Amino acid sequence: MVKLSVNINKIALIRNSRLSNLPDIYEMAKIAILNGADSITVHPRPDLRHIRPCDVYRLSDITDSTELNIEGNPFEPENENYPGFMTLVHKAKPHQCTLVPDEINQLTSDHGWDLVRDKDTLRPIIKKLKSQGVRVSLFMDPGLEAIQYELAAHIGADRIELYTEEYAKAYGTQGQGEILKKYILAAEIAQSFGLEINAGHDLNLENISMLASSVDLKEVSIGHALIIDSLKYGLGNTVAKYREALA
Repeated sequence: MVKLSVNINKIALIRNSRLSNLPDIYEMAKIAILNGADSITVHPRPDLRHIRPCDVYRLSDITDSTELNIEGNPFEPENENYPGFMTLVHKAKPHQCTLVPDEINQLTSDHGWDLVRDKDTLRPIIKKLKSQGVRVSLFMDPGLEAIQYELAAHIGADRIELYTEEYAKAYGTQGQGEILKKYILAAEIAQSFGLEINAGHDLNLENISMLASSVDLKEVSIGHALIIDSLKYGLGNTVAKYREALA
């Protein structure tokens, strides 16, 4: 069974639109877990536009029965309100850390790592995370040359997370078959080097089943579409629907 990680950034974005603690991030995460979420994902950023450091620390206390996945750029520096990504991860002690090459003010993740360029700077970061017992996943594009996936394994990553926007855009079009093959091949190449496969970005109730039944995935991370669906169905029912789609 593919595990479902629920990204709650958008819930925090709604909370931050008012000077209150509603909706309560902690309570929303508990609802997701009670209805089948295997993991909670957060992506803190230095501008605190959604998830805040205090949210991350609080969430680390409720995931005994599931996992906490913190994603972000490990090179993000500290500021007066943000301790820096690596300090935040060190204090929160998540089960998994997904490293993403975001720019400081980037709207959302839109590309993976170039490991031919970035391997030497990522290697000590990955070593430090793994010494703390944190599983490491690297956000990666599909369709790369095999050397990129080989390098992911060589510098110590446990998993890669395939960036699925291209698949989501192609879903339902004549080109979906060829794009899907790209993801299947990328997963197979990565697995040949001992890596496990996660996936995320623009996955929803319509397109998730085909990907999950075609690619050998360990986990999908879903936020934007899942939170939109929860406006129609309620958060608990929506998480259950995604669990059913993955099955």
